[in-house]
Amino acid sequence: MMMMMMRNVIIWALVLVGFEFQRSGSQVSEIRRTSFPEGFAFGTASSAYQYEGAVKEDARGPTIWDTFSHSFGKVLDFSNADVAVDQYHRYNEDIQLMKDMGMDAYRFSISWSRIFPNGSGEVNQAGINHYNNLINALLAKGIEPYVTLYHWDLPQALVDKYNGWLNPQIIKDFANYAETCFEKFGDRVKHWITFNEPHTFAIQGYDVGLQAPGRCSILLHLFCRGGNSATEPYMVAHNVLLAHATAFDIYKKIYKSKQHGSLGISFDVIWFEPMTNSNEDIEATQRAQDFQLGWLMDPLFWGDYPSSMRNRVGSRLPTFSKAQAALVKGSLDFVGINHYTTYYAKANSTNIVSVLLNDTLADSGAVTLPFKSAKPIGERASSIWLYFFPQGIRSLMNYIKQKYGNPPVIITENGMDDSNNPFISIKDALKDDKRIKYHSGYLSNLLASIKEDGCNVKGYFVWSLLDNWEWAAGYTARFGLYFVDYKDNLKRYPKNSVQWFKSFLTS
Repeated sequence: MMMMMMRNVIIWALVLVGFEFQRSGSQVSEIRRTSFPEGFAFGTASSAYQYEGAVKEDARGPTIWDTFSHSFGKVLDFSNADVAVDQYHRYNEDIQLMKDMGMDAYRFSISWSRIFPNGSGEVNQAGINHYNNLINALLAKGIEPYVTLYHWDLPQALVDKYNGWLNPQIIKDFANYAETCFEKFGDRVKHWITFNEPHTFAIQGYDVGLQAPGRCSILLHLFCRGGNSATEPYMVAHNVLLAHATAFDIYKKIYKSKQHGSLGISFDVIWFEPMTNSNEDIEATQRAQDFQLGWLMDPLFWGDYPSSMRNRVGSRLPTFSKAQAALVKGSLDFVGINHYTTYYAKANSTNIVSVLLNDTLADSGAVTLPFKSAKPIGERASSIWLYFFPQGIRSLMNYIKQKYGNPPVIITENGMDDSNNPFISIKDALKDDKRIKYHSGYLSNLLASIKEDGCNVKGYFVWSLLDNWEWAAGYTARFGLYFVDYKDNLKRYPKNSVQWFKSFLTS
């Protein structure tokens, strides 16, 4: 343990030195596509449930998000994604938008319940046909598909059958679903992502209950119908890691040599800065990162959870058998990182949080906030959690380089939102200079991490191509490069950021 603690201290010392170096003015002044390494992928990102709609077409089965979004009070604007932005029918139109911008890749997810309406059993050929058509249409326009197998839309049938991610049975069912996708699409898909943000759906779905399936035991939460915030998030993450590793093992042994693809997993990562330079806050900052990125990354690189989690969670944290640890360790070709913002972290100096929550936040012993002395860490987007801090992406890339041996990284999501303000005209809504500023700043710092720091970053995906349905926020947030007119047949209009990216990508 002492060696692990020493290593963490050294890593944070290097990263904090990097912060001061960045603040001193080392940043790329002008960026263009050719500034990035040859083969670096630029694309946009989406997910099936947020984009497709057509929830009852072609034998698609219901998902936990269908159930959740149709439950009263779960979504901010009382909307659902039954139609979303209708990409199920409009994918050719949207692919042309990508092509016109100069994007060379598209990250989308496959809906498990379109392939297996009941989560397992008989394959639904209509689902296979749809994704074959989508993949072929992308390739015909020279756009590389990056396919996510699971972006939160678990078939409801598996929850009804055995409680979904809380039951180890799901490892086998996910592996079967993943192998079906490898078999049906792997001749053309060369970039696979097993899971999108397991940390998010473990916390939001099983700790605080604000996302599907809405489980928690927090005292102050009025809407949770069941759950145990002290144990279930850890169980979910454990089963996800084993499901991922099992899918990777199948791909490596059966498909990789003939399909020549790669497989990774995408994590949500807020960068954390210590609130002060005190030892207590620096240690709390490391714990905050352990309970976020380290929770999923450490097992994939070293075969076990961070020692800080073992020490603080105790018997509530599941254990890997020797065979499971061997299966999980090394089970990825690249790391996907969804990064949007940076927060301050400080030590939790009170037991109030622990008493009220008794969950993963309390377990970490860290409090994370986007403010210091009431001053925000940066300019805010529309979402209350999203603040601009472009240098955070550079520090995060260096942290991953230092701690995990510089693995290949793809930025699988990065972006910011405007509000869906009904009093703003479409003409004015297209003037998204704030978004241009955001992407320019983050891409400049990402480029610096590659060229000046030697970080092994291979791609950058904008969230998102289109304004879309944003989970519990419904249609209140607009993350798109293209404006979607929800009042007029979902027409797509290019925002100013489209022209900026077009100029950047064709320079």
